[in-house]
Amino acid sequence: MTRTLRSAIALAGAAALSLGVVATSATALGAGSEKQGDVKIGLLLPESKTTRYEKFDRPYIEAKIRELAPGAHIDYYNAAESATTQQQQVNTALAKGDKVLILDAVDAKSIQSSVQKAHAAGVKVVAYDRLAQGPVDAYVSYDNHKVGELQGKALLDALGDKAKSGEIVMHNGSPTDPNAAEFKAGAHSVLDGKVKIGKEYDTPNWDPNNANQQMSGAISALGKDKIVGVYSANDGLAAGISTALKAAGINVPLTGQDAQLDAIQRILLGTQTITIEKPYKPEADIAATMAVDLAEGKELPSDLTPTTVTSGSDQKVPATLLTPVVVNKGNIKDTVVKDGLYTVKEICTPTYAAACKAAGLE
Repeated sequence: MTRTLRSAIALAGAAALSLGVVATSATALGAGSEKQGDVKIGLLLPESKTTRYEKFDRPYIEAKIRELAPGAHIDYYNAAESATTQQQQVNTALAKGDKVLILDAVDAKSIQSSVQKAHAAGVKVVAYDRLAQGPVDAYVSYDNHKVGELQGKALLDALGDKAKSGEIVMHNGSPTDPNAAEFKAGAHSVLDGKVKIGKEYDTPNWDPNNANQQMSGAISALGKDKIVGVYSANDGLAAGISTALKAAGINVPLTGQDAQLDAIQRILLGTQTITIEKPYKPEADIAATMAVDLAEGKELPSDLTPTTVTSGSDQKVPATLLTPVVVNKGNIKDTVVKDGLYTVKEICTPTYAAACKAAGLE
């Protein structure tokens, strides 16, 4: 195993610094280093409604780049869910002379022309978390079909013998996000034939407000007594869904993903059943390692890209796919706390103190 990969996959020992949303910014790291000017990286993240990007992904990626290339220059962009904005940000990064783009696409299909433009300019593209279409040079994410499988199995386990006594509602993610299609396919591979799906929605922009409205509509259409469980593709959607369920006086199994703090707290209260943790630091570290290697003109070692995936535009892309983890009430301490996402103090505020005590989280 290479030195860079060995360091890339080490888990964080402390929680990341929380940062505010910044549309575009530049950070010169270690000015005066001998590598200054050699490593110029554009970091393009898709949105900030999901807390992970500003709280975890950005600081982890920047810190790893700083570790590997102290003189690196990073241009940071957040597209605020706009595919058009992200295309413009790619143009800006190219104009600034960035040698590598770490790209988490808002819309994997529409960004293809920007990826092609980067490729034509000799700029490498590392697809981060979502696989953009076009001539991408490397990709790091989690096994997204497996995420859906784990969510579906957790929902079935929670339903038990009630699985066929009513109907479930499915809230999938944004139709422009290729990961959402994989989550959906994975969940269906487990749920189909074992539950009756009363309503199913794709949720534009992963918007919790849209999910809230969808859930309210499903309750009206199906009747509150008919709904026995809810599949939610992520924790942001689950937040909107849980509000609608509470307003209707319904408490049924509910899934999620991303291990957001509010989701962990809902799990403690029993208003969400599970979330899926995809530890951010290993993913961020590998993306940063790929980007620095490519910026320095190195070939990516095989242990950094042990597999190959096929994008929506039929490109074969060298990749690393990490393994997701189910978080439930019984393993919070051994997952998100141990991995440094949150401290017990952050989770167990006074509102959740009793639930924390009951869960042995003290």
